[in-house]
Amino acid sequence: PPSAAANLRPGAEQKVVFITARVHPGETPSSFVCQGIIDFLVSQHPIAKVLRDHLVFKIAPMLNPDGVYLGNYRCSLMGFDLNRHWANPSPWAHPTLHGVKQLIIEMYNNPKINLEFYIDIHAHSTMMNGFMYGNIFEDEERFQRQAVFPKLLCQNAEDFSYSSTSFNRDAVKAGTGRRFLGGLLNDTSYCYTLEVSFYSYILDGPTTAVPYTEEAYMKLGRNVARTFLDYYRLNSLVERPLAPTPKTR
Repeated sequence: PPSAAANLRPGAEQKVVFITARVHPGETPSSFVCQGIIDFLVSQHPIAKVLRDHLVFKIAPMLNPDGVYLGNYRCSLMGFDLNRHWANPSPWAHPTLHGVKQLIIEMYNNPKINLEFYIDIHAHSTMMNGFMYGNIFEDEERFQRQAVFPKLLCQNAEDFSYSSTSFNRDAVKAGTGRRFLGGLLNDTSYCYTLEVSFYSYILDGPTTAVPYTEEAYMKLGRNVARTFLDYYRLNSLVERPLAPTPKTR
């Protein structure tokens, strides 16, 4: 129909969701979560079709390919923790970060593009469930709006914990993608780190731990993608008749 993919017409304003993963090569669960997001977005699911018609998704599924190839846990071929070099990445020492950052800055400077979400996917070795890190802002309204997406994700994903989600301004994390881009982009952009446990999630109580599987990680990714529809419905981008309301969890 003429209204389909209106976001891709020449000169049209685009709402962009940028997703990255595997900046730490040993955090393999992040790849499965990212795979779940990709598989859902390219599927024939009615929610996926609506999202493709209204949003542009840009995904860098592996920011540290040389570290993954070498079997490193955290660093790149050159021995760098790439997630501490977003502020000033070198095209020689941190080429993937440099390229992604340049692309994000180009989009940010383009008046026809609204970069609305940045989500960097990681895995956590000590905490359980999926959860998010967000930023702290002086603007109370912006801080409250930042909490909306993880709250909606908590409703869609049984393994996502809003109680474990936190917002901080830790100096140690200043060079991360979430912190750097949170300071660069404007107040309509939301930057998160999505963490998922290496081993299990809790359902009904502290003694009910369910081991994660590859399929469970990918399911979390699918639920992340579905949550964008809930978020934009709240913001009147997508009219309700265009797609069925996704079932909780």
